[in-house]
Amino acid sequence: MGRFDSRVFVVTGGASGIGEATTRALVAQGGRVVVADLQAERGEALAAELAPAVLFIRTDVTREADIEDAVNLAVAQFGRLDGMVNNAGIVGAVGSIRDTTVEAYERTMAILSRAVFLGMKHAGRILCDQGSGAIVSLASTAGVMGALGPHVYTMAKHGVVGLTKSAASEFSAFGVRVNAVAPAGTVTPMTAALVDNDVAAITRGIAGDNPLGVACMPEDIANGILFLLSDDARQISGHTLVIDAGITTGGKAPGFYSQEAEVLLHAGQRTRQP
Repeated sequence: MGRFDSRVFVVTGGASGIGEATTRALVAQGGRVVVADLQAERGEALAAELAPAVLFIRTDVTREADIEDAVNLAVAQFGRLDGMVNNAGIVGAVGSIRDTTVEAYERTMAILSRAVFLGMKHAGRILCDQGSGAIVSLASTAGVMGALGPHVYTMAKHGVVGLTKSAASEFSAFGVRVNAVAPAGTVTPMTAALVDNDVAAITRGIAGDNPLGVACMPEDIANGILFLLSDDARQISGHTLVIDAGITTGGKAPGFYSQEAEVLLHAGQRTRQP
């Protein structure tokens, strides 16, 4: 018997990185998952590999209708919804705040902030009606202190922490828990894109910055997410679980502030600010 037998989840950005690790872990413990991701090829391959426990739906998390469709698919195909993982993300706008354009700011906030709001909104209407469930959103160590991420990213992740507390206070009356996890640097396709997709290089770099000397992997964050989704955390709501090997006991300004202003998306894609 798995911890999540017969339970159903939606994981945004579930086709790679932390989202993929979370999807695999949920399925390994009996869960069923709707992977909501923009990466169709990866998502379809993951769904085929883990069928029939996983369904894929192409999802642009900046579009409310797409997130609503993902939640509705879970209910229509699996018969219920037990949890939502708001995981999709990008690095977004980097560079000095003096040079960051409004367009870059808005693109970053749409993915890192508005999408979390929409995930809570549409999962919340199902979970509150049934009187049970859990929502976990991806914050960051940049969401609990400064100088650990780009400016707009930091703003968005602080917002995730705040919204987690606010939503938890509303949803508690319905038996629904709302929490967040705040990872430090983790070896994912998004972070590898910062070093030209050199996974070995980003692994060495993250291990070098880690107080324990061990690179944080997606599975390390997935373990925290699964804990917060599980009955083991039934008394935990409104909490942000920091998973950082102690990095937030101190810190130094990252290079994001001094590099040329641009927007970093995923899989190595870069766009100059408009």
